[in-house]
Amino acid sequence: MSCVTKFFSALGTVVALVTLSGCWERPPIDSYQRGFRGTAMVELNNPRDVAKQVVANGVPDALPAVPDGGPPASTVYKNVQVLGGVSVGEFTRTMVSITNWVAPNEGCNYCHKAGEGFEADTLYTKVVARKMLQMTQAINVDNKAHVGATGVTCYTCHRGQHIPANIWFTPPPAKSASKMTGGDGLQNKASKEVALMSLPADGLTPFLSQSMDIRVAGTNALPMRGEARNTHTIKQAEWTYSLMVHMSESLGVNCTYCHNTQSFGNWNTSTPQRVTAWHGIRMARSLNNDYMEPLTPVFPDSRKGAGGDVAKVGCSTCHAGAYKPLFGAQMAKDFPALTNKTPAPEATAKPKKVAALK
Repeated sequence: MSCVTKFFSALGTVVALVTLSGCWERPPIDSYQRGFRGTAMVELNNPRDVAKQVVANGVPDALPAVPDGGPPASTVYKNVQVLGGVSVGEFTRTMVSITNWVAPNEGCNYCHKAGEGFEADTLYTKVVARKMLQMTQAINVDNKAHVGATGVTCYTCHRGQHIPANIWFTPPPAKSASKMTGGDGLQNKASKEVALMSLPADGLTPFLSQSMDIRVAGTNALPMRGEARNTHTIKQAEWTYSLMVHMSESLGVNCTYCHNTQSFGNWNTSTPQRVTAWHGIRMARSLNNDYMEPLTPVFPDSRKGAGGDVAKVGCSTCHAGAYKPLFGAQMAKDFPALTNKTPAPEATAKPKKVAALK
């Protein structure tokens, strides 16, 4: 073998090793049994990744509680549509907390235009904030099957930012759909929502905005005829897998966190977390349809997606890589204004004059 051949053989080996090194994680890897022994129900975690997640999911200290009593906020301030029944002290404490969670640098002027009274709805951000307060209350009151007693606050999603980091938009239709090659199914788009896989890039719109059927697996071992036959296609299955991958990435867990891989569709052998996830899918869909999409005329174009739609909620919006948002920290219990639902006013209309923030 010539020196040149040996050189390129060695070079090829080095390149192959470097390439393959990106496909595995070095030990140690923690494992946790999540089901009956011998069923491969195990959860794998990289302790180094978990340590980073713990830091990223830190929780700020709550402001000191205020004394009970005091007049309702609606008797002191004008145009308090959501928190009017809260005492003025708790109302002020909640407003300061929301400012710290969402706009710590801009302060009150992020929602209230300088020089105007607090009652003015001039800025679109105030109109949106009102709707988000209603949404937070709805999550904590109407969706206990998913959030339990932990609940959520504005910080769960925003974490000090105007816009939550993990939101999603519906991609515009592919231009290739009108050409001879037909539609590409939004596949091979290197989308972070599906962990850069070749699955459809938009696995969220069909299930977290619309209500397409997620179940695609057959219930019989052999092909059936008539009403018992499985009419779902492989393409439909790929959309379901897109959603499942999104959920797995959002929570930082494997498939076995919810499913027994002997039969993904069997509820009797699934974990309790699958029931929680079932409610979570419906909660996300409800939040998008009842709270986010009605704000379409309120948001400026600069806050919308390429197709003109508003930002929407997904699993990662709250979870951000943790199996429980903020690893289960119970922030909501310190903010009674967010855990009691106030009767919502009529659907929010776009203000006559909206000043967009750059």
